Parts: sequence; structure tokens; C-alpha cells
Amino acid sequence: MRVRVGIVGCGVVGTGVVELLLKNSELIRERSGVDLELTRVADKDWQRPRSFYVPSDIRTTDYKEVLENSDIVVELVGGKGFAKQLIKEALEKGKHVVSANKHLLAEEGRELFELAQKKGLSIGFEASVGGGIPIIKAVKESLVGNRIRAIYGILNGTTNYILTRMLEEEVDFQSALSEAQEKGYAEADPSLDIDGWDTAHKIAILSYIAFGGFFDFSEVYVEGIRGVELLDIELGRELGYTLKLLAIAKRRDSELEVRVHPTFLPQEDPLAKVSDVYNAIMVEGDFVGKTMFYGKGAGSHPTASAVVSDIVDIARKIAFCKEAMPYSWGDRTLSISKNFYSRYYLRFDVPDKPGVLASIARVLADSNISIASVLQKEKVCSIAGREKEHIIPLVILTHKAYELDMKKALEGIKELPVVVGEPVLIRVEEEAE
Repeated sequence: MRVRVGIVGCGVVGTGVVELLLKNSELIRERSGVDLELTRVADKDWQRPRSFYVPSDIRTTDYKEVLENSDIVVELVGGKGFAKQLIKEALEKGKHVVSANKHLLAEEGRELFELAQKKGLSIGFEASVGGGIPIIKAVKESLVGNRIRAIYGILNGTTNYILTRMLEEEVDFQSALSEAQEKGYAEADPSLDIDGWDTAHKIAILSYIAFGGFFDFSEVYVEGIRGVELLDIELGRELGYTLKLLAIAKRRDSELEVRVHPTFLPQEDPLAKVSDVYNAIMVEGDFVGKTMFYGKGAGSHPTASAVVSDIVDIARKIAFCKEAMPYSWGDRTLSISKNFYSRYYLRFDVPDKPGVLASIARVLADSNISIASVLQKEKVCSIAGREKEHIIPLVILTHKAYELDMKKALEGIKELPVVVGEPVLIRVEEEAE
């Protein structure tokens, strides 16, 4: 059976999708039993150079031609304005949709999924998280019999590359960012990546399907790596940890923790070993235990692979079931907790004299926070270039504590005369209590 496919947006990913559909059309037909016909590709600018030639007879600048000549509409324009309008128009016209738009689906996906449900249509969004890693399908289908307990993810290749360079080459954040930009791993304006928003959009989408409902995206705690210092990476290594920008979603009683922030992981943790521009997601289910998905999280070809996976999946259901199944992973409103439960790495710049640790420990104890270990090594301070006039870094690693207790304690500690400047807080994820 022939299924018509149209694409709106022919940038890096869109060009990759065109290339894959045209180059591997016979392979797709043999494996799926479906004949995919690429009918129209819409883009505003056909003069810009592309890595693959798009045949002139399927090009258009009018997206409505895609809507009129397709059974499946692929949205690859990005953003929230026009992209949302396009998807709604497609659904209203009875068209199935495939999208890689993490920004839109994370922040306004509920409205679109509910419209698809009402119309009996599908929205495929595998490419919105993890590039070529088939994480959406794994959570929706392969792990459907599991109650998901937690998801931990390195979901942004740019930030992972920067932190890898800082760790391995002992360069500061700005130098590592500049290198990432020179190599094309970071945009001229890298804010969405380094400030954590790209990662936050992805963990929100994963949380919706893993936990069976929606929440207000503004409730996700987001902290990027812009303020990460080489000193803390060095000190963390001395304690046996590696720093990653980690996305975390976990059940805790009747609430969820959904957060993105720099996180210390034990060096032996599989996620700690994920380097450069690669992504990895650890999913823990009640029956399957821990499973890990690893691969390239961006790029024309990996992302195109995920887009085409959705196209074929929907096309096969159209061809053999006469209709594609709408989403069915829950629509309730989920409650998000702001009071995380975590271990903490704390660094204070303090004078090298007796009584300093005792005064800080007293404030922590008053907030129900227990100290696990203390590090005060001038050798590391010297390596990091921070040794100065008898002011040294004092590092405290806590046992698990509640976020609100920690914030209260830090406010008290900042008022102590022995603490110089702003304390540094980095959360730690490991099994130890």
C-alpha cells in the first residue's frame, strides 16, 4: 500500500530525512511492506546549500501543498509559533503528524496530544529526544509492562563535550565552550544548551510518557553549566566523582522529581563514562531493573533515522490496521516536588584557621543535614590555580538531605564571617544514603 509523506522544513534534519527516504526507499519497502511516497517538501528558502539534492518536482514554498498531498505530515521547522499552527492544521485535516520539536512538545504538547486523541490520529516524536537513540519507543512499548521508577539522562551533546574537555584537558569553561563552537558542536548563541533548557525539554517529554501524565513545564528545575568551575571538577575527581549535566526524573511517594542540573556521579557509574558529544539514558523499571540507551543525540543522519522510524511505524498501521493508534499513555496531571532528596557537594572559600569547619557543621546540623566526608587539600587547590592568601577551599560531602533544608542551611552559612564569597552547591547522585 502506498502512504504519502510530506515534510515542512528542510534544514539539516529535514534534508537528512529526504536523503534517507529517497536512498533507502527499497530497503524500507522490503522491511515494512509499505511503499512510502515523498510527495512534497516545503521550505521558505531553496537557494541555500544543502548536503543532499532535493528533487525540484517535490519542492514547494507553500506548506499547504504538503497538507493537501500527504497522509503523514512531518514538522521540522522548530519553535512554537508556526510549528504549533502547522500541527493543529494537519490534525484538523485528518493527517497524522511526525515531529522532532522538543521545545513545542515539552511546553505545549498536552494540547496537541489531546487533539490527536480526539481525532483518532497519531503524533510520532521519537526524534524529539536522544536523536537516533530509540528511547521513546523503548519507554512507550518495550517497557510498557514496567512501572518506571527513575530516568537519568545525559541528553545534550554540547554540554557533555564541554564537561569532557574540562575534565580531560583541564581547561576552563569558556575555553571548552569556544572549542565546541569551533568544531560546530555549539551554536554561536549556546544558551539553550549550556543553560539546560534543551535538556529540560527532553526530560519533560520522557517524563510524560514514563509516568503517564502531564505537568506544567515551568515546574521543572533547570540549572545549566555556565557557572561550573574547573576547581570543582578537580575536587570532585579527588572525591571519586565525574561531573555531568544530568536530567533526572524519579518517583518519590505520590510526587515526581523532574530536574536538570550539574551532577556528580561516581566514576564507576556507566553514565559517568559517557564522553564527548554522546548521549545516554538510564531507565529503571520495577521488573526490568536498570537499562541503558546510548548513542549520538543529534546530527542530520541520526535524527533523520528517528524521524523515519516514526513515519514507517505510522504508515504500517495505516496500511495494515486502516488507522494509526493515538497516544494512550495517560493524561492525568502529575504533581512535581521542589523538595528534592539528594546528596550534596558543598565548597566554601574559608580562611585556613581552626574552628571554621565546626561553625559550618553546626549550621548544617541545625538544618538536619549530616556530613559524610570533608576534603581540604591544598595540592588540588594549587592545580586549579586558586591558592591565595590563606583562603582555601573547604569541601563537604553530605548524606542525603532535603533541598529546602539545604537552602535554609546555605543562607545561614553565608552569614558566617568565615565564609568568603558565594558557596558552591552541586548535587550528587549515587546509591549511598
